[in-house]
Amino acid sequence: MNFGIIKERKNPVDRRVIFSPNAIKQILTQFEGVSVQVEASDCRVFSDSQYENLGIPVTEGLSDCDFLFGVKEVPVENLISNKSYFFFSHTIKKQPYNRKLLQAVLEKNIDLYDYETIVDESNKRLIGFGRYAGIVGAYNSIRAFGLKFELFKLPKAETLSGKEALILQLKRVVLPPIKFVVTGTGKVGNGIKEVLDAIKVKEISVENYLTKNYTQPVYTQIDVLDYNIRKDKSTNDFNDFYQNPQLYESNFERFTKVSDIYIAGHFHGNDAPVILSRAMLQSNECKIKIVGDVSCDVNGPVACTLRASTIEDPLYGYLPSEDREVDFFHPAAVVVMAVDNLPCELPKDASEGFGEMFISQVIPAFFNQDKDGILLRSKITENGKLTKRFSYLQDFVDGK
Repeated sequence: MNFGIIKERKNPVDRRVIFSPNAIKQILTQFEGVSVQVEASDCRVFSDSQYENLGIPVTEGLSDCDFLFGVKEVPVENLISNKSYFFFSHTIKKQPYNRKLLQAVLEKNIDLYDYETIVDESNKRLIGFGRYAGIVGAYNSIRAFGLKFELFKLPKAETLSGKEALILQLKRVVLPPIKFVVTGTGKVGNGIKEVLDAIKVKEISVENYLTKNYTQPVYTQIDVLDYNIRKDKSTNDFNDFYQNPQLYESNFERFTKVSDIYIAGHFHGNDAPVILSRAMLQSNECKIKIVGDVSCDVNGPVACTLRASTIEDPLYGYLPSEDREVDFFHPAAVVVMAVDNLPCELPKDASEGFGEMFISQVIPAFFNQDKDGILLRSKITENGKLTKRFSYLQDFVDGK
């Protein structure tokens, strides 16, 4: 079995990689009958020589590999027919900008596995860069607050060496007694929580958050039933919400009245209610000044996320009264941070963390006949067709 680590070719350049040199060494030591090649790259966070120094071959092509591993979407012209690929395809929600990619995967008889579809029997994601998105998102949100109100200036996350350097910078800042509300309790939400805990922002209950004032910065981390309510008020049940999201509506407004910073780290299903609506943002009672939309669903559940921002230019202003973008220093603007590739700002940490998860959760499936069905569940295409689990994408492929 021959694994290949592909060069990232999507723009803007992504410096992350699925396996660090040490991760590949661990795979070769821990599992028999596997070889690994790395495609040469001048942009990867780990240099070609760092792989070669550990005896890992660096090559110009990977045509003799069985499984090819990348991070971002592979450009159609670079796809190799009749191979098995792992990457973030951004197709499972029928994203229109990647229809041609999925069509090409089928035409080229490629078996496609998506990191987002690697789940356990309960459909819980096993791996991802979410933790690092949350960490950088929390940092960037606090940085935005300092810039907006000219209280402090933090360096960009991408200029720092890693998570610990981010935490050190934040610890030097004195925050006023502001309130953070965090949506999401998965990897992204807990990455946000990790930062807030590290800098001693006090976590409090929803009830206390909504009803009490504090002399220090505080936060509350909330899940879907904290900010959604059934329209008929008949039940308050997680399973019901996930089965019938269209029967619910957001009651996030109670948080907008007391929050200074909203950091969004939730997963949002296509049929789930809008969380932070335009009407909420226009209300005279809305106190939110910064929205760090780590989830970054454009024109989605957070009304002020008009577009994704970039690492180079991460902040923009949203004018609620006119529902349009303005300079973030505009006195009536809500500052929006909606970078859609936040883990790229910590490429080394993110790559090492992702590789550890993949080795622990997924690599064994290659050598134990996939006894837990991890690879089977994650496979989107096979033999030029969509697998049964992803057959719902057929109309998307057909352009309907």
